[in-house]
Amino acid sequence: MQNSKFKIQNWLFIFCILHFAFCISCKVPNLEAPECTEARAVVREFYSNHFGSDMKFTAEHLKAREKYLTPDLTRLLQKFVADSDPFTLSEDVPKAFRVGGCKTLAPDKTEVQVLLFWKDDARSEQREINIEAVKQNDKWLINNIFNNTSNLQNILNH
Repeated sequence: MQNSKFKIQNWLFIFCILHFAFCISCKVPNLEAPECTEARAVVREFYSNHFGSDMKFTAEHLKAREKYLTPDLTRLLQKFVADSDPFTLSEDVPKAFRVGGCKTLAPDKTEVQVLLFWKDDARSEQREINIEAVKQNDKWLINNIFNNTSNLQNILNH
C-alpha cells in the first residue's frame, strides 16, 4: 500500500514539473515594439467605436471621437465639411475593418495599417489606410490618416 502511494506522489510530482516546464518553454515572446502594441490598441478601439456607431461625419460624432485624436487634428476636423468619412477616406461606408501591421517611426510616433472591407452582392473590395499615431502627454492619439492618394492633414489644410 505504501509503495503505491509513493508511485502516485512521484507521478504527480513529475506531472507538475513537466507541466510547469512546458508552459514556460512554450511562451511566445512578443517581438513587437511596445509603442506599436500601445498605438495599435488605441487605433483598434477608435475604429471599433467608429464602426459601431453612425459613421456620418457630424460635429457631435467628432466630439465623441475627440479623446482619440490629437488637438491639432481635432481643430482641423472642426472645419471639415464633406459627404465623405474622413476616418476611412471614403465616400461610401465600409462594412468592416481590421488593424494590421505597425511601424515605429520614433519613440513617440507610429504608423498603423488599417484594412477596410466592402462586401455585398455586387462588390467585394479591400482598401488600406494608414494611421499616424503619436504619443502626447503619455497617451497615444491619432494624428493623421493617409493612403496612397490622400492625406487627411493635407486635405484639411487646404
